Amino acid sequence: MKKYYEYLVIGAGPAGLQLGYFLERNKRDYCIVESGPSVGTFFKRFPRHRTLISANKVYTGYDDKIRNLRWDWNSLIDYDHDVLFKEYSKEYFPPADVMTDYLSDFAKVNKLNIEFNCKVTSVSKDGLFTVELDGAKEVTCKVLVVATGVSKPYVPNILGIELAELYTEMSVDPNDFVDKKVLIVGKGNSAFETADNLISTASRIYVCSPTPITLSWKSKFVGHLRAINNNFIDTYQLKLQNVMLDANLTKIEKSGDALKTTFHYVHADDEIEEMEFDKVLLCTGFQLDKSIFQQSARPDLRLNNRFPALKNNFESKNVDDMYFAGTLMQERDYRKKQSGFIHGFRHNIESLSNFLEKKYHGVSWPSLAVKKSAEDIAKLVLERSNMSPGLWQQTGFLCDVIAKKNDSESFEYFVDVPTNLVEEEFSEFEFYHIVTLEFGLDIIYASPDPLAVDRIHKDDVDGAHLSTGIHPIIRTFLRGNLVSEHHVLEDIIPEWTEDDVHFNPLVQYLNQKFDHKVVENDDAESIVAS
Repeated sequence: MKKYYEYLVIGAGPAGLQLGYFLERNKRDYCIVESGPSVGTFFKRFPRHRTLISANKVYTGYDDKIRNLRWDWNSLIDYDHDVLFKEYSKEYFPPADVMTDYLSDFAKVNKLNIEFNCKVTSVSKDGLFTVELDGAKEVTCKVLVVATGVSKPYVPNILGIELAELYTEMSVDPNDFVDKKVLIVGKGNSAFETADNLISTASRIYVCSPTPITLSWKSKFVGHLRAINNNFIDTYQLKLQNVMLDANLTKIEKSGDALKTTFHYVHADDEIEEMEFDKVLLCTGFQLDKSIFQQSARPDLRLNNRFPALKNNFESKNVDDMYFAGTLMQERDYRKKQSGFIHGFRHNIESLSNFLEKKYHGVSWPSLAVKKSAEDIAKLVLERSNMSPGLWQQTGFLCDVIAKKNDSESFEYFVDVPTNLVEEEFSEFEFYHIVTLEFGLDIIYASPDPLAVDRIHKDDVDGAHLSTGIHPIIRTFLRGNLVSEHHVLEDIIPEWTEDDVHFNPLVQYLNQKFDHKVVENDDAESIVAS
């Protein structure tokens, strides 16, 4: 192992391997350090009940492997080989052990530079980063990327919390809970996965957190409660001795052989109640382990100190040249998009790679040249809308940018750019469009049941902005200011391929933009007909 690398990546999980793929492809001086003896060590223990809830949709009706990433939530991006997760399991919710096999082969096929059994003990910075490893080893780097995931259990500040059993340590054998009264703290997927496992043996199961559950099929956020884990809701609503509490757990204390718990309800006129349980299980999620960071390289944290505070380019807000990859990227879209999961952060990491290439090596953000023709641009916009997994998975969070310099006769088409990064990274362009795929959120809020939404007619082009399903939106900006937007009518498949309702209206919108020029007035900049 060398003593200096331009890039050092901490962690050889999916995020570290995905970034390593792009660093290797770009022929950069890098190394991935991994504390364990192999890649993907997280998946050797988690999830505890050993079933992934990330979709593995093998049969899609399409042959294109990039397009199929829209429904393959486990594969990493690899333009050079055909190492795909579906070759390791055909199950829709596959066993977790398969993930380590897939990641191992991905690393080998792409010849990633990984040093195993290198546990990081300290990170400091004095110009360069100094990373100390077990065994008195030391390595320095210019750019540090932390891809460790959220490896430390998040323990809320509750009196007597040490009497609870952590998700990481609790038994997963239902027979250990026969006829027991069990309190599960938390209402995420790990909590309901645990409850589901105990339904057949525990006498009573209470699931508690201050907020009601949110179902992922309603919010369209995969981190909310998934249908695969919601059997427990039946047992609650159908009076089968199980309960969901919207309350703050304020105290746990010993009471003979039992555990006495105190709850403060968030409804019921702030009622306070005491109940006894045989077991209290803590399923409250994970957080970044910040113990390795010395004062000179300690990132600011947010969201109950669980995640690093990030700039729009995934760089630490307070430590220059320190970036975060993988689930640690989710502070930018917490509980809204998919940055906490492989099928979201793999696309974020490709964007991060493009940013690193531009900032540190002067390589322009990848783009396609397209003629100054509304027809050509519209064709490319709809092609990307029909094919791109990045736009599909990271709705509104990633975008395509269509930009033109004043003296150019053509546009440049940039793909998968973090939407919040556009203004600062593309400020050289006075005039540009951004393209996203988005749901009609305002309509969803107006209709609280997403399974009973009134959809507009399939030919109602004038009502395209009322589309409730996922659909392309093209927004036009002048000097960073939004001046207009165009919605492409939703399609139930969804594919946007019809001339009359998809292509021609977009061409008409783009032509209107080309036929305008910039003028100044006393109130604001505006675009008027030339």
